[in-house]
Amino acid sequence: MSEKNASPAQKDIIVPPMGESITEATIARWLKKQGETVALDEPIVELETDKVTLEIGSPATGVLSKLLVPQGESVNVGAVIGHVIEGNASKTPSQVISQQQPSEIASEDVPLAPAARKLVEENRIDPTLIQGQGKNGRITKGDVLTFLDKGNGEKMSEASPQKKDTRVERVRMSRLRQRIAERLKEAQNTAAILTTFNEVDMSNIMTLRRQLKDSFEKKHDVKLGFMSFFVKACIVALKEIPAVNAEIEADELIYKNYYDIGVAVGTPQGLVVPVVRDADQKNFAQIEKDISTLGQKAREGKLSMHDLQGGTFTISNGGIYGSLMSTPILNPPQSGILGMHKIQDRPIVIEGKIEIRPMMYVALSYDHRIIDGREAVTFLVRVKECLENPERILLDV
Repeated sequence: MSEKNASPAQKDIIVPPMGESITEATIARWLKKQGETVALDEPIVELETDKVTLEIGSPATGVLSKLLVPQGESVNVGAVIGHVIEGNASKTPSQVISQQQPSEIASEDVPLAPAARKLVEENRIDPTLIQGQGKNGRITKGDVLTFLDKGNGEKMSEASPQKKDTRVERVRMSRLRQRIAERLKEAQNTAAILTTFNEVDMSNIMTLRRQLKDSFEKKHDVKLGFMSFFVKACIVALKEIPAVNAEIEADELIYKNYYDIGVAVGTPQGLVVPVVRDADQKNFAQIEKDISTLGQKAREGKLSMHDLQGGTFTISNGGIYGSLMSTPILNPPQSGILGMHKIQDRPIVIEGKIEIRPMMYVALSYDHRIIDGREAVTFLVRVKECLENPERILLDV
């Protein structure tokens, strides 16, 4: 066969490796439809794991000829989930696809029961995405209804005999949400979690920020927020109370002499905890830049495995949502987590006089198996002292 008449090559869309601990993912969403043209490395499918959501690019320039796995289904690392037919960009999708054998993509080749075909046509479903359970792989009406009920197709047709309660909506939990639920329950079942509270007078930090925010942003091209002060204060306390920066592994205590601080970020998909690496070696500007970058990546669903792994201690800020007080849950295998809350003007007594000060409740949840009550209270007091006297952090005293 001459090169001119040769059929275009078919490239597989493969689920890539995503870290040692991840063996499977979920097809969160196909970004392209079957039959659409795609460019090399153009995002065509969004995969969701229990830790991150990532986009997979096209293996070639051509046409997305076949989707082998529907949205919502789980796939193993290394699995083939679709095909792209290489083709000249000047050709139409139909011209490229037509050079492949018709049996590769033609819906007419999919065995459909009459009732199933009617539902497929009414709901505009690609039958190649449906796993037939009938004889010889025949797709039955029940197979189509199951496919639709999983949310892989459009809403159930009015012609469907099944009736749904319009007062409720069933939505399949995302893999990330399932993993969050598992980890939170695991923390409660495994660790002996206690929480200690204190409150911080934020006057000095707020005054310092007002004085320096413009010059800080002009010099470093990032805003001076509260979080960098809390990260720095926690590092001071972690160095003094190393048990809070440790973890339990089997019958051993592992004390870590580095400080990778996780910063909890709420996203539409759920809570994630990206990590600021070697935070003790970074200045305020570097910490603020890292937090800003990680937060943006989290909201866009572009966090990598490296961004999320290996934290030694976590800070969670419920105050941005208006929380006045809460008891944060540990982020296993870490042994401590600090909860920040809303800043609120409250009357307090200072040298025998009542004054109105901007106060914040702070909470430390800790694993009592490794951290004693005295250590937990001392840790939180040290954080309070550093925040109320930020010159301690700046001068390292």
